[in-house]
Amino acid sequence: MRRLLSIAMTKTTRGEEWKRKLERDFLVAYSEHADALFRHCLIRVRDREVAKDIVQETYSRTWLYLSEGNYIEYPRAFLYRVVNNLIVDGSRKKKSASLEKMMEDDGFEIADESLTDPVDRTSVREALKHLTSLDEIYQTAIRMRFFEHMSPREIATALGVSENVVSVRIHRGIERLGRLMKPGAKSIP
Repeated sequence: MRRLLSIAMTKTTRGEEWKRKLERDFLVAYSEHADALFRHCLIRVRDREVAKDIVQETYSRTWLYLSEGNYIEYPRAFLYRVVNNLIVDGSRKKKSASLEKMMEDDGFEIADESLTDPVDRTSVREALKHLTSLDEIYQTAIRMRFFEHMSPREIATALGVSENVVSVRIHRGIERLGRLMKPGAKSIP
């Protein structure tokens, strides 16, 4: 009987230890990635409250996944994958405003101090305007790479594709942006 009690106490202690470690890891993931996830959401959904809700739901789903005994090897990539899935689900329900409209209404502008030439600022604005014309796969890859400063490996993990696929999407997206920005360009072949 004592042996059974000892085994039960050991399991309880291990369970409590696992829960404490789980909480610590979760809180670390929250403190390290919540702001970046929010910014990523805000750029994609263009609504502050919706972005907050998506980030909150991302962490709720991540907590549920972890509490079921699952292990996450790359927390940042996992969180971005969950957040992107939630954004896609939300966009299927409601069509969001274009980036161009956001620039006009909210005065949204990518701040880059390295751009001092006014012609370069105009080019950046034009590129952002045309970015919404691209397929979602190219928009996402370009945004994650250049706005979120994620490596191709991190993007690949977040999207569930290979690094090569990410590199090709970034390359083709930039190539298509360049074609759209040429004078007289109407559409992408």
